[in-house]
Amino acid sequence: MTQPPSPQTEPLPDAVAANWVDRWAPAALRPWLQLGRFDRPAGIWLLLLPGWQAIGLAGAMAGKGPDLKLMVLFALGSALMRAAGCAYNDIVDRDFDAKVARTVGRPIPSGRISVKQAWAFTLGCCLLSFFILISLPPVAIALGVGSLALVAAYPFMKRITWWPQAWLGLTFNWGVLLGFAAATGGLSVPALLLYASGIFWTLGYDTIYAVQDLEDDALAGIKSSARRLGTAAPKAVMGFYLVAIALALASLYTAHLGPLSLPLLALFALHLVRQARSLRVDDPAGALVLFRSNRDAGLLLCAALIAGLWHLGAGG
Repeated sequence: MTQPPSPQTEPLPDAVAANWVDRWAPAALRPWLQLGRFDRPAGIWLLLLPGWQAIGLAGAMAGKGPDLKLMVLFALGSALMRAAGCAYNDIVDRDFDAKVARTVGRPIPSGRISVKQAWAFTLGCCLLSFFILISLPPVAIALGVGSLALVAAYPFMKRITWWPQAWLGLTFNWGVLLGFAAATGGLSVPALLLYASGIFWTLGYDTIYAVQDLEDDALAGIKSSARRLGTAAPKAVMGFYLVAIALALASLYTAHLGPLSLPLLALFALHLVRQARSLRVDDPAGALVLFRSNRDAGLLLCAALIAGLWHLGAGG
């Protein structure tokens, strides 16, 4: 009889089939890369893109392209902080994860990495991120330090509120404030509107993500917006996305960006609307596909913000 794959070699269920970690990484490194979710890069993109959007917005408002050095630094920092955040989340949620089919194979509940080792991994990633942070302007450094409170509280939100997805929105989109401050040395109304837009965008896409775990979350007593909304989740996601679109448009308007941003913003809007219309609460596999597609949605919004510079550069 054929034996099932061992937990040490089997790809985790929410990882892309034949992802680079499971295909090419040495076996000894795979649990560490899985702990940091490097086998599931969608989360890195979703943490990174708000920062890139803000850097693009800041550049467009100044009539120039985005600061490429900042974009590289934010890419590195986002990968490291997402890894640290995921490891910390797994430390806090290890007992819950052991009860949920999608998460039982993660490195900590499966016993491949100890809690002590996971703490060392978390602190190491944070230390590397700190060296990146201190290269930024003082306001950005203060904002980066301030984000730690949001990150630290997030894993506990699913225990005390039906809306942990809203807290994730506050956390994941903090990069808007950090990116804009890093590029300009301060904040402004367009950046605050873009941050608010990102909160509702995250509330929508993370509700979609939570659809995967409706039954297991109910058994484990984990709260989520998807559980709270039930069959109304698709309509609610549509509402969240419409607010996100309106706030993004307000950000472009108050920033006085050029008209080339509008067609790309329209594509962003169509992408979100299509997601909400396609969501089915009885289709967890489809929900994961929709969730992952938000990388493309975020890139469209980033492109829209960057494209707005040409109107200003022409003297508009």
